[in-house]
Amino acid sequence: MQQLSASTIPNSSLISSPWRKSQIDKSIFPKFVSRGITINIICSNNTKPTVASSSSPSVVQQTKGGDVFDRLGMLSQVSGVLGCQWGDEGKGKLVDILAQHFDVVARCQGGANAGHTIYNAEGKKFALHLVPSGILNEETLCVIGNGVVVHLPGLFAEIDGLESNGVSCKGRILVSDRAHLLFDFHQAVDGLRESELAKSFIGTTKRGIGPCYSAKVIRNGIRVGDLRHMDTFPQKLDLLLSDAASRFKGFNYSPDMLREEVERYKRYAERLEPYIADTVHVVNDFIGQKKKILVEGGQATMLDIDFGTYPFVTSSSPSAGGICTGLGIAPRVLGDLIGVVKAYTTRVGSGPFPTEDFGKAGDLLRLAGKEFGTTTGRPRRCGWLDVVALKYSCQINGFSSLNLTKLDVLSNFSEIKLGVSYKAIDGTPIESFPGDLRTLEQLKVEYEVLPGWQSDISSIRSYAELPREAQQYVERIEELVGVPIHYIGVGPGRDALILK
Repeated sequence: MQQLSASTIPNSSLISSPWRKSQIDKSIFPKFVSRGITINIICSNNTKPTVASSSSPSVVQQTKGGDVFDRLGMLSQVSGVLGCQWGDEGKGKLVDILAQHFDVVARCQGGANAGHTIYNAEGKKFALHLVPSGILNEETLCVIGNGVVVHLPGLFAEIDGLESNGVSCKGRILVSDRAHLLFDFHQAVDGLRESELAKSFIGTTKRGIGPCYSAKVIRNGIRVGDLRHMDTFPQKLDLLLSDAASRFKGFNYSPDMLREEVERYKRYAERLEPYIADTVHVVNDFIGQKKKILVEGGQATMLDIDFGTYPFVTSSSPSAGGICTGLGIAPRVLGDLIGVVKAYTTRVGSGPFPTEDFGKAGDLLRLAGKEFGTTTGRPRRCGWLDVVALKYSCQINGFSSLNLTKLDVLSNFSEIKLGVSYKAIDGTPIESFPGDLRTLEQLKVEYEVLPGWQSDISSIRSYAELPREAQQYVERIEELVGVPIHYIGVGPGRDALILK
């Protein structure tokens, strides 16, 4: 099998071009000014709280030796953007912006269950699922790593949609030969599995992710590289389909189905061939050449198969460990990891959600934040920011900084809650995010209440121009979590970002 490098990939000039500097004017990013606030604590079942302000210092200090703009260009050679919560935090937007400073943007896990919405310079909306969010930056190579499960009909639909909107994909997307193929029947099995679980259903996107990863783990999956061997492909596919038919009575398998799928994938194999590469070799070759690589995570830490609210999780590792296993790079090369967190919390599907709000606040967050799934269109469950879960996520991933998104959604609230600690039903403090579901379902959340700013901040591009109350909210989160917030989202557009 041919090993690709920057010299052998079509249009390699796109890859070897030096990363371009952002055209954003430095003057719109003023230096950080430290402020703080003291908050009263209440329990989740208490009534209306009060707030008292003071001038306690923030944990984040002014960056020395340059302004905040310099931070973008100083990100590590291999950096990552990962979700802190239950997904849908807005990772795609940050990846799209940072891609201007990187040669490669790579996906390391998940599949088409990821929904990343980004906007181009003209404000046109793109909803991506498999293609990395760096695709709108014309000098960026996009890599779909070995840890991703790839649904080819969906991938080609995305590519066709991008091309029809003037976004060139030729020579700019590589798919790992080690990535596993996700077939339509995986999606059918996903739905059958959810129906079988009845009231205990997981709440998956029904994109076939779990069944595909299951086949991978029990070692009868089919990989992208298998498309190069159509003499053995039918037997492998027959094994997969027969296994599904034996497991689910509602899955009807016939020789005609196999024959049609084989013919279909012969066509896909021909079209995919220019995209297939040994991405482990390519990515490590780029690292040796000092190229800059940005890793884009799908889903988020609280959906991690090991660290999330199991079993109400995804089937991959969207935390930092998944970067190494999903791309084949060594842990020692990882540098800056940026955690993306909403200014409040949402989740889709079933599972514990300690700070979920079932009243007017939850409804207002859903409507103001347009909280409906990019992949499924389902309304998201909404609640206040869970600091306990955020600290847990920061601990697992070792984030160097955070991107706080959708701060503008909180603009209509006169008071804003932060879930700062947990207590068991007997009042005993819970020191960290528990793995036991029963504990999660029964615990009480202690909240701090901060004053809202009740003004539109969506046009603000300077941290110093944010209302005092908005700054206090940001800085209180930094103080509680111990990780600086370097990026603040105040709207969906590319430019609606404050660098702090």
